[in-house]
Amino acid sequence: MTTATYLHQFLFGIYPYIALAVFFLGSLVRFDRDQYTWKSDSSQLLRRRELRWGSNLFHFGILVVFFGHLFGFLIPEAIADAFLTPTQHLLLAMVGGGIAGVCAIVGLTMLIHRRLADPRIHANTRPWDLAILAILWIQLALGLWTIYFSAQHMEGGAFLQLVQYVQGIVVFRAGNADLLLGVPWVYKAHIALGLTIFLLFPFTRLAHIWSV
Repeated sequence: MTTATYLHQFLFGIYPYIALAVFFLGSLVRFDRDQYTWKSDSSQLLRRRELRWGSNLFHFGILVVFFGHLFGFLIPEAIADAFLTPTQHLLLAMVGGGIAGVCAIVGLTMLIHRRLADPRIHANTRPWDLAILAILWIQLALGLWTIYFSAQHMEGGAFLQLVQYVQGIVVFRAGNADLLLGVPWVYKAHIALGLTIFLLFPFTRLAHIWSV
């Protein structure tokens, strides 16, 4: 087995369970012990219009993207097939996810610009806050990039392969990582970075979701 094969098996066969374990256990521990530490210094009075537009666009987009992924990938195939063909399922994911992704990345760009352009806000911004925003921006960009590759396979076969991979994680399917062999790199990068966001989640301001 080559180094590349080992890396593939680790990233897509083992790493998902490491990331999800840290996500759930880390979130539980932080909520129990340090739930007042996940908010940054308030800057709501500065550049309020940019904050309002950026925050609303980002939160709307990211929520649609998250729940679209959750239901789109985890709904049992038999139920999905009863309402949509694979092509229709893919088209819905591309259009709905594309619109939501654009909203999210535009809003996030505004939020990043606000933090970098205003000296007072920048002075109160922790480096890790900017780092996680940058990671989210890259993840959204990768997600939008996958639309181009998906459009090359409108029959839906490649999309169903990704669905089966995600569902395989949930049911602990043996050899699940093999489903991603031959898949374009942008999908692999999107999945790996998404898992990394789950891994980092309990240690960042993203954990404030649990206080909503």
